[in-house]
Amino acid sequence: MTADNILNEESNNEENNELENSTIGDNSPEEENQVSEESQSQVEASEEGENPESETTGNDSEISFSEGDKVTGTVFKVEDKYVRTHIDGTDFEGIIPISQVTNKRIEHPNEVVAEDDTIEAVVIKVEDENERHNLILSIRKLEEDQSYDTLIAAKENDETLEGTVMEVVQAGLVVDVGVRGFIPASLLSDEYVEDLEQFAGQTLEVKVEDIDKDKNRVILNRKKIIESQKEEGRKDQLKKLEPGTTVEGEVVRTTSFGAFINLGSIDGLAHISELSYERVEKVEDAVSIGDKVEVKILDVDVENERVSLSIKQAQESPFELFINEHNEGETLEGTVKRLVDFGAFVEVAPGVEGLVHVSEISHDHVAQPSDVLDEGEKIQVKILSLNAEAGKVSLSIKETTDPGERSSGPSKVYRDETDDDRPTLGDVFGDKFKNLDL
Repeated sequence: MTADNILNEESNNEENNELENSTIGDNSPEEENQVSEESQSQVEASEEGENPESETTGNDSEISFSEGDKVTGTVFKVEDKYVRTHIDGTDFEGIIPISQVTNKRIEHPNEVVAEDDTIEAVVIKVEDENERHNLILSIRKLEEDQSYDTLIAAKENDETLEGTVMEVVQAGLVVDVGVRGFIPASLLSDEYVEDLEQFAGQTLEVKVEDIDKDKNRVILNRKKIIESQKEEGRKDQLKKLEPGTTVEGEVVRTTSFGAFINLGSIDGLAHISELSYERVEKVEDAVSIGDKVEVKILDVDVENERVSLSIKQAQESPFELFINEHNEGETLEGTVKRLVDFGAFVEVAPGVEGLVHVSEISHDHVAQPSDVLDEGEKIQVKILSLNAEAGKVSLSIKETTDPGERSSGPSKVYRDETDDDRPTLGDVFGDKFKNLDL
């Protein structure tokens, strides 16, 4: 086949299917990359300037090429469907079909190469008829081979690469990293991504998850990079957080024991006891997911990446407000919140509870606070003391009543309910001893 026939064949086949199948698609990787020892030594010697046959001597019959050889040349003609080039140091001509100019989709070769450009390519077919030597070349295959070498090294060294999203498919993204790579949707982010179209045309940082050159398969991973970036962000933020400072956060999760609050790169925990100055029985009663809250940083554990927070301590203390507005000796109304063996806790203001000791409940003896008080009951109390440092309020109920007043609570009658009918000493002797002077 002459060079003219080759060019005509390329021009008549717009997709170059026949040439691609005969030179690349149907060949095994071993056939595509096979290089004869003789031609390889010639090329290497030519590059080192040690082979006199590499010089233009006019004796091209002593120069030969094999499929897989790498060559350099100078472009002297760019046509619609191919590129023609002189092979350096010889009278050979190289023909590069448009499908072998690049792995990108192009309409014309001049989008990539121009006349007088120096190119590197690999021989994919040798045409040697009637002593007219022509080589079919591929820039694309050479670039892909080099790209695979780069990708393999990147995987071994855990390096980060950049790739441009070429296509969005249902299962993930097709990315150009010198060859066509694929990012499965599950390896795109550490969070579920609903809209893959947002990545179309973007340049993304990726790592090589898996690679198989023989099968032309490259699996990429973006999730690892995002996780690594977040890890670095958490460490940086942890170092900047200072206990005692107040910052803004967002409630992102609630549990039975507290609420997790996002501070940017890290989540901190506000224990249920730190959600409010008022007693909280259920976390959801105090906060909801999505709430923006001010929190005080209580503790930072950099090594274990834990941050303890308080919502209530970021607010003005109700106790401080109370002691600023009330004085010892003042009488006010309160609500019995809890009854314990040693007294009753009475709420005297939102978030402020004081203790009425059992001895301060009544002028009468009280065995159990529940004997005379009920939870939820409204009562009058007198402030006995305000302890600003300890945040405690001591209260009294009996100080609001006169000593002569009896407890309004139900009286307790104690009876001997035993079945023992035996007479006592009082029954036997009656009043016989009452007048005795003992």
